Amino acid sequence: MSDLGSLAVIFDLDGTLVDSEPHYYEATRRTLAAHDVRDYTWAEHEKLVGISTLETLRLLRERHGLRPPVAELLAETNRFYLELARTGTRVYPEMRRFVELLAAAGVPSAVASGSSPEAIEAILAGTGLDAHLRTFVSADEVARGKPAPDVFLEAARRLGAAPADCVVLEDATPGAAAAHAAGMRCVAIPYVTAQAGRFTTADLVLHGGQAEFTADAAYDWLTTL
Repeated sequence: MSDLGSLAVIFDLDGTLVDSEPHYYEATRRTLAAHDVRDYTWAEHEKLVGISTLETLRLLRERHGLRPPVAELLAETNRFYLELARTGTRVYPEMRRFVELLAAAGVPSAVASGSSPEAIEAILAGTGLDAHLRTFVSADEVARGKPAPDVFLEAARRLGAAPADCVVLEDATPGAAAAHAAGMRCVAIPYVTAQAGRFTTADLVLHGGQAEFTADAAYDWLTTL
């Protein structure tokens, strides 16, 4: 058992551990442009933050009347994304330190993400986070993506932790809703800080997003649970 008893921590990946949303925007933009949709904006992308890549593409396929099946669009987007991710993805420094603090304390930790297994693995390996985060679950591996709780419940199962003992770190409202539905506590670090007021089910909301997050404060908060 760790210094924090039976607690386990589950991280969202994109926008929480790493600043990969610009890569996802560019990958999605390239996919849409290849099918003659050339007006996809960052503002449109921001509205979809926190939704799995698969669900994002389902929505965009319907919105723009695209003919290729969603599986084909997903393969294209993942290919573009992996090209970008492998050139370098930035880890938020305080998040890296928090992961290291948890590892030193023996706290079981995992990643639960809407990204593909290949994308998760590439980012964790490329950033060195895989030294401490060896357990991960993709929404591709469960029946339903966020805001359904499936990906978090599967992460808890793989960690051997009870859902009530898990704390989720999330940057988007669908993820916070998924954590709540899973019966887990949630620390919200909004990627889009203007949306901070929407995290009504989170146990702790850092309204300033990553600029407000510190590893020491997060660890101290865990000790109060």
